[in-house]
Amino acid sequence: MKLTKRYFLQMLTRLATVALLSSTASISSAQEVSAELDAWLKENALGAHAMGEENWDEIVAAAKEEGEVSVYTASGRIAKVVDHFQALYPGITLTVYDLGSVKTIEKTVREQDAGIFTADVVTTGNSGQVIHELLANNRIFNYVPAHFKDKIPEENRDPLLIRVNEAMVFFYNTETYPEGAPISNVWELTQEEFRGRVGIKDPMGSGSSLMGLAVLVQFPDEMAAAYKRLTGEDIVLGDGVPDAGYEFVRRLLANDVVIFKSGSKLADAAGAKGQDDAMIAMTSMTYISRNDDKGNVNAIISDLDPASRMVYPNFMSIGANAPNPNAAKVLIAYLLGSPDITLETKLEKPYIEGASFDLLQGLAPYHDAGSVSPRNDVPLPLGGEIWDEMVGWNVSADFMWEQGPRLRDFWLIHSSQ
Repeated sequence: MKLTKRYFLQMLTRLATVALLSSTASISSAQEVSAELDAWLKENALGAHAMGEENWDEIVAAAKEEGEVSVYTASGRIAKVVDHFQALYPGITLTVYDLGSVKTIEKTVREQDAGIFTADVVTTGNSGQVIHELLANNRIFNYVPAHFKDKIPEENRDPLLIRVNEAMVFFYNTETYPEGAPISNVWELTQEEFRGRVGIKDPMGSGSSLMGLAVLVQFPDEMAAAYKRLTGEDIVLGDGVPDAGYEFVRRLLANDVVIFKSGSKLADAAGAKGQDDAMIAMTSMTYISRNDDKGNVNAIISDLDPASRMVYPNFMSIGANAPNPNAAKVLIAYLLGSPDITLETKLEKPYIEGASFDLLQGLAPYHDAGSVSPRNDVPLPLGGEIWDEMVGWNVSADFMWEQGPRLRDFWLIHSSQ
């Protein structure tokens, strides 16, 4: 019997449903905290033993006695704060493991399964796995410094503290399009005019890129309505495609989207000067800073139907049985910035130098137009005002956990057509 693509996609849907039921069952039946782990949590006031108040001076003193702290991170920019952190907290050595989002989770799971507990702080995106695989299975624990709790809205600290919110957006080259953004509806990217002229970082190797796509896929009704506003017609789904969200992904691939291994190289390719026919880049908003660093001429498409920014969180937490839990608490507080910051605080570029660095602390490398602090009292960076002007959708950790594997498979199937 000849297996058609429709048959294969139907089987994929059934398998995804089975996988969803299995994963949901595994979450609901996650192991209880062991007596040994519970003792560690109690000793360090974490998990069910977390207290509303803290003696911060005692925590810092205990951290200095521990003498070191390690962080597993999906962001290499944390390495930029090592010297500053160590100068602010002499006696604590900070070791940064720059692993990327996928390997951060893999290394944490693999080591803990082998009884190895090295990670003090774990910070990464990949919201579905972080919430449902790490947090739900007691591999990491939430920690919010008491002196920041009132400055961080609940949605940014529960069930897990957000280090920064970031977003996927669309860039266009201002020399190629001097009169402004060339599109006003995301479905235009699937039309013939933009065949081979849209770039994206490979979502099979990038958690942020996959989450950006997932944000669009998780709102199929809104995507279908946007298509009708553009064309005046109801959308017709491809063979075996379940809804308008997945149909957008299928058409994007069918329109010869250009896949990059590096987000920075994608931003540079789209924004290089002297181009008559530059591509549109779906990439991390943070790369707009490369206009200053690399001389790019990118601009953000800020008014796009149905959404201009696809927001995803980067979490931070304390690893189970962390060997330096007090130093982990100090590092997490440092990554949130100084308590002395207010909305009236004047911060100046370069943020990673001088007085601005001393105030922003671990936020300094991320104080750009593409990142937003979880705190409600940190002013937006220069150029970051556009964040509040754009319609934004947020990725759902539940959607990523339930549909992420299906979306990956869908991408692989249709990218091979």
